[in-house]
Amino acid sequence: MSKSTIVRGAFLLTAASFLSKFLGMIYVIPFNAMVEPESMTLYQLAYTPYSILVTVATIGVPLAVSKFVSKYNSLGDYYTGMRMFKTGMTIMALTGIITFLALFFSAELIANQIIAGNGFKINVEDVTMVIRMVSFALIITPSMSIFRGFFQGNQSMGPTAVSQVIEQIVRIIFLLVAVFIILYVFDGSETTAIGFATFAAFIGAIASYIVLLMYWRKRKPHLDKNIEHQEFTHDIPKKELFAELFRYAGPFVIVSIAIPVFQLVDNFTFLRAMVAIGQEQVADVLLGSIYTLSHKLVIIPVTIATGLSLALMPVLTSFFTQGQRPQLNNQISQALQIIMVLVIPASFGLSMLSREAYGTLYGIQNINETGSLLGWYAPVGILFALLSVTAAILQGINQQNHAVFHLCAGILFKILFNIQFIHWFGATGSIFATTIGVGIAVILNLLWIKKSVDFPFKPLIKRSVLIGIFVLIMWIVILLLKLVLGFIFPFEETRMGLMLMLIIGVGIGGYVYLWFAYKSTLLERVFGDRVKILGKIFR
Repeated sequence: MSKSTIVRGAFLLTAASFLSKFLGMIYVIPFNAMVEPESMTLYQLAYTPYSILVTVATIGVPLAVSKFVSKYNSLGDYYTGMRMFKTGMTIMALTGIITFLALFFSAELIANQIIAGNGFKINVEDVTMVIRMVSFALIITPSMSIFRGFFQGNQSMGPTAVSQVIEQIVRIIFLLVAVFIILYVFDGSETTAIGFATFAAFIGAIASYIVLLMYWRKRKPHLDKNIEHQEFTHDIPKKELFAELFRYAGPFVIVSIAIPVFQLVDNFTFLRAMVAIGQEQVADVLLGSIYTLSHKLVIIPVTIATGLSLALMPVLTSFFTQGQRPQLNNQISQALQIIMVLVIPASFGLSMLSREAYGTLYGIQNINETGSLLGWYAPVGILFALLSVTAAILQGINQQNHAVFHLCAGILFKILFNIQFIHWFGATGSIFATTIGVGIAVILNLLWIKKSVDFPFKPLIKRSVLIGIFVLIMWIVILLLKLVLGFIFPFEETRMGLMLMLIIGVGIGGYVYLWFAYKSTLLERVFGDRVKILGKIFR
């Protein structure tokens, strides 16, 4: 297995994740223009419990299947991986139905816990309805996701990448068309429109499932051929097969729902805390601003980590199973360096241009508050990315239980201190509590990786310092650009002005960072000869 295995797989999945998240950001522009700000909060209130139950419905099985299949494939036993896949499909069909029924019939109870009183435009009936609409996606999503896990375990990332993009495209088209027809053709209510917007998740899942079935029909003969030519089979009783699967799957659940759980804490505490400090008039708008609109921007750099994690774990599992420690440490080092080189400048760049990005995409209404919140929230993307990758590393080296303990420590901090931080700092306090909570989990993960495989952090720290210097130079350049453009005309007063500054800032700031990273050979050391194209650009 070559050193570039992770880079190739990560590039494909990252490209798909990035395109998916980019589409998820772009569609919000017309969506946000068609509905009121409070409706975006209503949309987010439905999606957070759904996101958690999607993971619970899968019981972590898709990622566990990915690890399981990779492990036995590396031992030359393809039949055992196929047995696990078929078993997992049965489990997914059952849990999908159970979690759909659970969310559908508990929607009113959840809504009563979220809505703190009668001082908001959103009421319990609205939240109940949109949660029930999104719950239908739980019927099919678990079975769809286990297909992806099986293909990833075979180190075939194409089916996941393509199905992910198709799912997003179909979901967005249905969402925008449904909202437009309900509001502008039938003159319906915004609550009904948001309900159908969440129901779009079900339509997108069906499209993704069809794509995966097409891949399955195409790849099945090759998979059967591998089984036919294998020399031996692990005769594992079904009971032990289940035990090994759930030993992997349990920790995946907790790790996979990390970001939604942090958001869920805010769903239950943010509005109440804002009422307590006398800011109930802006509470629902700011909640949607942070965890729906801003989050869609913050999560884009994190897609690098998402693709990297999915590609990383099967490879690490293979090296760990075969006892290849030098290769294992090399892949861990490369994964962490990719995160540092790409996510740090992207997140801080978004923070520097937060007002411009938010105003360009979502309008300049309340831009002082919303732009500032995005500025604070953007760097949290670095921690989200590191949390995803370090958890995948621990899972790849059979230390998944520790990834769970560390994450629980971070979530516990968020639960205990979120309300207090909002009392101290207002809406920004919820971001501070998330930052510290995720940071606790990341630090503990890194320390345990070092202890488990004696991983050397010194080279990584040196390169992080170098990246920090380049980001500082980028920050100075963007600041100077803002000052110069501000002298020419007041760009902050119009949406077009903010868009112009955003384009100039991203273009020149990104060029400056990449120029220094290329000339210092940083990019070449991390990505190899794949950066030669940058040499032509800079020459």
